[in-house]
Amino acid sequence: MTRRILLALLPAALLAAPAFAEGEWTVLFDGKSLDGWKAAENPAAFTVADGVLKVNGNRGHLFYMGKDGNASFKDFELQLELKTSPSANSGVFIHTGWQESGWPAKGYECQVNSTHGDTIKTGSLYNVVKVNPAPHADDVWFTYTITVKGNHITTKVNDTVTVDYTEKAEDIKGDRKLSSGTFAIQAHDPKSVVQYRSVKARAL
Repeated sequence: MTRRILLALLPAALLAAPAFAEGEWTVLFDGKSLDGWKAAENPAAFTVADGVLKVNGNRGHLFYMGKDGNASFKDFELQLELKTSPSANSGVFIHTGWQESGWPAKGYECQVNSTHGDTIKTGSLYNVVKVNPAPHADDVWFTYTITVKGNHITTKVNDTVTVDYTEKAEDIKGDRKLSSGTFAIQAHDPKSVVQYRSVKARAL
């Protein structure tokens, strides 16, 4: 193949290349801003200060859009460091997509809740696999790891696996299914305060 042909094909090849190299961690939250993220319904619920993303306010969702606005993941490992306050509720959506308002209809929600009244606790796949009691305490930083490979979802809090789930056709409800998509962080209600200090992902 001639050099001229190679140069002509290069832009297309770059466009086709995955945004996230397999096996390499990509930092999604830079600790300084919401660059790459877009808030729906209630942007005021998401603020950044002192290296921390604070989530507090009426219902809203913060979607990871990426630099080009088209972030999408299929098989991945997502790792977050976060801390809940007493009675807080939040969630991390996977394989979801931008939605102007309402609870995201697409993908799965990985619950965040230690002492909120909802009996579905951190590590759960909301309305699919229930974890109770909570595997962590309030006011303590912990690591939340969510892994998707094919039709298999694993959630882990610190070093403890909380969900090891294989999706079955009979479990699929509308768009609550594995496909591909981005991530979203949930603001649940004004009494809920959750802090995220690290969000990173890598393709598998």
